[in-house]
Amino acid sequence: MNISKSDKIKLAQRIAWIAAGFALIMAVLLIANFAQTKLNKPIDNKTIPELVKRLSENPGDETLKTEIRAFDLMARKAYFTSQWQIRTGIYLMFFGVIISILAIRYILAAKSKLNEIDSVEKVNELDKLVAQKWVIYVGSGLIVIALGSGFLASNSLKDYMVNENIAVQEEKPVETAVDPAIQEQASTPVDQAASVAVPTTTENVAPSNVPAETTDAAVVPAVAVAAKPAGLPTQAELKANYPFFRGPQGDGVAFQKNTPTDWNGAGGKNVIWKVKIPKAGFSSPIIWGNQLFVTGADAQSRVVYCYDKTSGKLLWEAAADNIEGSPAKMPKVTADTGLAAPTMATDGRSVFAIFATGDVIALDMTGKRLWARNLGVPDNHYGHGSSLIVYKDKLLIQYDTNKSGKLIALDAQTGTTAWETARNSKISWSSPILVNTGSRTEVILTTNPNVNGYDPQTGKELWNIACLSGEVGPSAGYADGMVFAANEYAKLVGIKIGGGTPEIVWEADEFLPEVSSPMAVNGLLFIATTYGVLACYDAKTGTKNWSQEYGDAFYSSPVYADGKVYITDMTGKTHIVKASKDYQLIGTPELGEKAVCSPVFQDGRVYLRGMNNLYCLGK
Repeated sequence: MNISKSDKIKLAQRIAWIAAGFALIMAVLLIANFAQTKLNKPIDNKTIPELVKRLSENPGDETLKTEIRAFDLMARKAYFTSQWQIRTGIYLMFFGVIISILAIRYILAAKSKLNEIDSVEKVNELDKLVAQKWVIYVGSGLIVIALGSGFLASNSLKDYMVNENIAVQEEKPVETAVDPAIQEQASTPVDQAASVAVPTTTENVAPSNVPAETTDAAVVPAVAVAAKPAGLPTQAELKANYPFFRGPQGDGVAFQKNTPTDWNGAGGKNVIWKVKIPKAGFSSPIIWGNQLFVTGADAQSRVVYCYDKTSGKLLWEAAADNIEGSPAKMPKVTADTGLAAPTMATDGRSVFAIFATGDVIALDMTGKRLWARNLGVPDNHYGHGSSLIVYKDKLLIQYDTNKSGKLIALDAQTGTTAWETARNSKISWSSPILVNTGSRTEVILTTNPNVNGYDPQTGKELWNIACLSGEVGPSAGYADGMVFAANEYAKLVGIKIGGGTPEIVWEADEFLPEVSSPMAVNGLLFIATTYGVLACYDAKTGTKNWSQEYGDAFYSSPVYADGKVYITDMTGKTHIVKASKDYQLIGTPELGEKAVCSPVFQDGRVYLRGMNNLYCLGK
């Protein structure tokens, strides 16, 4: 059936009318929403401060604590619901306006072709209304007022939520003083909504061939924690502990002795303890003193866990929640990255964690929140994976996304931005490392296309060399004035720094990592690939010493400890070889479950995070 041009015009007129009316209805609703927000707060904002005041007078009142948390939850739900309503209303209003404009443009174009604009009888009401400028002015005015109302209502709700969060649990990074009674909410045992430190004793588990398995419910409140040291950590302190991803400098070199070489996770051989981590994550453990830290996350919450490294007891856990700017909906991440891929960092005074939401949190060694902030949800199609590192009083964060690249330094005590350096880079999942060249300390980053050196105190770029491509996951390696960088489908390079202009002194392309980071020590460079090969090179010349194919992929990074190189494949088998230019296999102990995290060391102990459990291994 053929539809006449006149009928098409009439149909377009009806569509224009309906769409315009729909847009005006949305505009009126947005204005009404703003008026309602101004007249009626989502929750009376005087309620929580009054409850907090009462709690400060009676800090042991559990009923009051429960009431405060309930009001806070209601406020957050009201906030996110109102935000969704405003955003949806604006989108629908714009949709109506666009449809109406397109329909009117069609009408005018069709009439022009028929030469009807001046001659056709004015049978439609739309032409009459368009001819009346006041209709256009009123409609446009309503839409502008609606947009303004939506913006103001959003800001009003945002300000309201900020004030409520300050009242309940101080989270603005520039203000670190928190009401102790309310701060208890930051540190949460498994079976409670808020933790209160209770004196207790922790069980010392004797080494045994039978694992001491700790369940989720075995929670010990954090009390037996050493006093916070004064000043910045010394190099000796950093080397004695395991504060960052891949060790005290982030380069895969550990300084512990008597590290074990034989265990069996499934059979219990040389398993000192084993504990199931409540939430999933791919962050490797870090250690300071007798405390071990990991993160876990799911769509419901992001959590820091602190374990006693000797017994495996859960000392405390702290949720990264109620953070201003944190997304209500979790970003999309792939299964092999997840929401808790970055490894934490500590300076022995505080511990720091970052999640795929862009939330960064700082806690003291007892689990009390010091500050928290959101850096903006990273535009990352796999999920954020760059781990943290600390230099003196600064927390360093590599934040390379699809939108931009930057290196951020936050004041470790307050969370305020000390400096931020824009990077000419594409997205990456690598992590910063700290190196001492002899004349200065540099923080070195890898990405596509550059390897960069920065001053960690100021953020000034010291040098850059374009040599990488693709999606860069491996971090850099360093030893004896040489930086090593590699990526699959790119190349492996040795870059000489520390004297004059940095330059590439050798290249190779036979074995390239996709995820695992290079590690260099004692003139040797070790590379592990996702196709199951571990290769050893001469660090100065790039000459291959040997390569060994194991068959199973490596996502973890090789770590040197006590003259040995440890590398765990994805099946959970750790391949231990002598750090030598000749291949010498020492052992292949098995964890008994899949693993992608790198091993962590203390004297006589190795700690490994499997897909489900955390293990302490040794004799």
